[in-house]
Amino acid sequence: MRDVPRDKNEDQNQQKPSDLDNDMKKIHVERGERRIADHRAQGKKAAQGTTTKLLVAMTGKASAAKTAEGDEPVFAYIASLPQPQRGIAERIDALAAKTLPGLKRAVKWGMAYYGVDGGWCFTSGAFVGHVKLMFIRGTELEPEPPVTPIGMGKATRGVELASEDALDERKVKSWMEKAATIPFIGEKKAAKTPTK
Repeated sequence: MRDVPRDKNEDQNQQKPSDLDNDMKKIHVERGERRIADHRAQGKKAAQGTTTKLLVAMTGKASAAKTAEGDEPVFAYIASLPQPQRGIAERIDALAAKTLPGLKRAVKWGMAYYGVDGGWCFTSGAFVGHVKLMFIRGTELEPEPPVTPIGMGKATRGVELASEDALDERKVKSWMEKAATIPFIGEKKAAKTPTK
C-alpha cells in the first residue's frame, strides 16, 4: 500500500490528550474565578453602606462581624473594611484562593478564617493601622513568622501588614502551603460518659 499524503493542517488540528487536559483545567479555573468574583460582588453588596470599626488590638473579637461559614460572609467582612485594610485583606484572600485548592472560608472571632478539609490554617483580621495575618500553628512554619499575637494561642504566629506593599507573596504563599498540611482541628470536647 502506498502512503496517502496527509494535509499539513490535519496534524495541527488534532490535540494531544495532555492539551485537552490543560484546556479542561483552564476552563475549571476560569469558572472558579468567575464564581469567586460573583461571591465577592454579593459580599460587597451585603456590606454596602457599612464600615467595620477597627480595634487597636485583639480584645476578644476583632470586629462585630457575625460568625458564619462560607465565601459570602468573608467577602462581606472584607468589603466592609476601610482602606488600606480592605486592599490588604483582598490580596490575602486572592492569594489564599490561588494557593489552596478546596479553600474553605468563615468569619470567626470577627475576622476571616481560611482552611482546608482537615481544619483551619490561618486568619486575617483588620485592626487600626494594619491587618494581622496569623497562622494557627505558626511555630511549625519555616521560617517562623515574626509576630506573636496576644490572645490567639501559644503556637500562633504571623505578620502585621500596614500596606499592600508589605505583603511578601512568595513567603506568605509558602506559609499558606505548609499550614494547609498541618491544619488546626478545632474539636468540641466530647461529652463525658458516666463511669460505673
